[in-house]
Amino acid sequence: MRISKGLLAVSMASMLALSACGGEAEEPAADDTAMEETTEDMAEEDMESEDDMAAEDDMATEEDMADDEMATEDAMGDPAANLVGAGCADYAEQVPEGDGSVEGMSQDPVAVAAGNNPLLTTLTAAVSGEVNPDVDLVDTLNGDEFTVFAPVDEAFEAIDEETMTTLGEDSELLSGILTYHVVPGQLTPDEVVGEQTTVQGETVEITGTGDELMVNGAMVICGGVQTANATVYLIDEVLMPQG
Repeated sequence: MRISKGLLAVSMASMLALSACGGEAEEPAADDTAMEETTEDMAEEDMESEDDMAAEDDMATEEDMADDEMATEDAMGDPAANLVGAGCADYAEQVPEGDGSVEGMSQDPVAVAAGNNPLLTTLTAAVSGEVNPDVDLVDTLNGDEFTVFAPVDEAFEAIDEETMTTLGEDSELLSGILTYHVVPGQLTPDEVVGEQTTVQGETVEITGTGDELMVNGAMVICGGVQTANATVYLIDEVLMPQG
C-alpha cells in the first residue's frame, strides 16, 4: 500500500507538471496574435497617412495649376499689358474705343484689325490690293502668327508721289516692301530687340528699350499692340529693304 500511494502521488505530480507546461505553451500564441493585429493596425494607419499626404499633395498641385492659369488668363485678358512707346497715350486718346482701339484690335486678325484703325488706312490699302491689284496679302497676314511693323499714314505721306505711282505698277517691289515689315511669330517688346529676319528675307534691327524702341531708323510710336494673331508696332517711317 505504501508503494501504491507513492506511485499515485508521482503520477499526479507528473500530470500537474504537464498541465502547467501545456498552459504556458498556449500563452505565446495569444501574444503572437496580438502582435499581428497591432502590426496590421500600424500598416493600415501608415497607408491611411500616405493616402492623406498624397491627397494633400494633389490638392496643392491643383491649386498651383489654377493660380498659374489665372495669371496667364489675366495677362492675356489685358490687351494693354505690353504696350510701349511714347505715342501710346496719344493713340489711346485719338482712338479711345471701338474696333480700331487697343482693345478693339485685340479681337480681330491683324489685317482686319489694321483696317479698323484710322491711323493705318494707307497700309491697309497697300496690303489689300487697293494700291496694286496684284498685291493682296490679307489672307496671308490673317493666316499665321506674325510681328508687324506698321507704318502709320503720316509715314506713307512722306513717300513722294512718283514712288507711290511706281508701287502701284510694280507688284514685286510693293510686295517686297510690305513683307519687309513682317516677322514670323509674335514677339513682345522684351523679345523683339535685336536682329530679326523678315518674311521678305532680309533682316531688320530693333534697338532701344521701353518707350525708345526703334526699327532700323524708324521710331516705334506704340508697340506691343495685340491682335488675334499678331503683335503690332506702329512706326513713323516706311522701311525700305536694301536688296
